[in-house]
Amino acid sequence: MNLLLDTHALIWWRSEPSRLGRTARHAISSADVVLVSAASAWEVAIKTALGKLRLPGPFEAAVEESGFRKLPVAFAHAAAVATLPPLHADPFDRMLIAQAIVEGCTVVTGDAQFERYNVPVMRALAD
Repeated sequence: MNLLLDTHALIWWRSEPSRLGRTARHAISSADVVLVSAASAWEVAIKTALGKLRLPGPFEAAVEESGFRKLPVAFAHAAAVATLPPLHADPFDRMLIAQAIVEGCTVVTGDAQFERYNVPVMRALAD
């Protein structure tokens, strides 16, 4: 199984693993590939600059130290965003949904809005 982590799922994985459900923790630790989007890095940079988020270290280091793969934003991902119905207003989440569709991944997220799209979702929240 290939997973794409929503931004908060990676943050929880690194700093508050108990916030992730047992199923999500197991899936992340045993997945063939775990991806983290450049869109998440961008979101974290913006929230950090605005003082809305504080991380113990660089986001990129968290991805690398976890053994996850960085997923760049490609033109195909941007094009896929245009095909999504306007169900979710967050541009970062819309990009993650598009990337999951294009890359054939399951998204690990606590955001129930993702389930309204035609993309496989694994709930990140504690079960």
